[in-house]
Amino acid sequence: MDVREHWRTEHLQAAAYDFAVQHKPLARLGARLLWSYDVRHLWRSIESLPRTLTLDVPCGGGLAIRDNPHHVAADLSPIMLARARRKNPTALLQADITNLPFASSTFETCVTYNGLHCVEDPANAVAELARVLRPGGTLHGTTVVRGTTRRHETLIALMRHLNLFGPSGTTSDLRGWLVSAGLTDIALTPSGAVTGFTARKPPDIEDAAPSSIR
Repeated sequence: MDVREHWRTEHLQAAAYDFAVQHKPLARLGARLLWSYDVRHLWRSIESLPRTLTLDVPCGGGLAIRDNPHHVAADLSPIMLARARRKNPTALLQADITNLPFASSTFETCVTYNGLHCVEDPANAVAELARVLRPGGTLHGTTVVRGTTRRHETLIALMRHLNLFGPSGTTSDLRGWLVSAGLTDIALTPSGAVTGFTARKPPDIEDAAPSSIR
């Protein structure tokens, strides 16, 4: 079973992960112990999201869903979608981040928190997020990265062995994915083995992809 199929079909681990991240004391402790990460950075990023037409993928159990009537939540996992449904997003659908069923230049904001390290092709995932962003739109996210400490490398290797993580990449790789996707104004915020990021789609970029929903 590959990592994509694991997250699509696994219920117990998905529920346990969502329970932990939805409870701030557990999330803060777990992030610090596992990844030396100050999860308050993630919470601040979520709180600062604009109330624009937003794609949230993978949405997990709805951590980033706030009081925004234009929030579209998507995930590969049915159990995550069921848990996210409690947050009442305006739209909720099962979708693969590497093959999004949306027209190019649809969303003003895209968010991908704690997701890129869980896919087999993170560069393609970033390219898809950039494709569906409108010119001038912004991408926000966080991801576990390689290349920090030996302990973190061992933990990442274990997560890959369990089909919980894909190949991931270093912070330098992350910057490369964003640049290759045509994004600019890139800001990276490393904290332990997690890097937060924002990037912008230039207003003068014209998408070559078809404008209709696939």
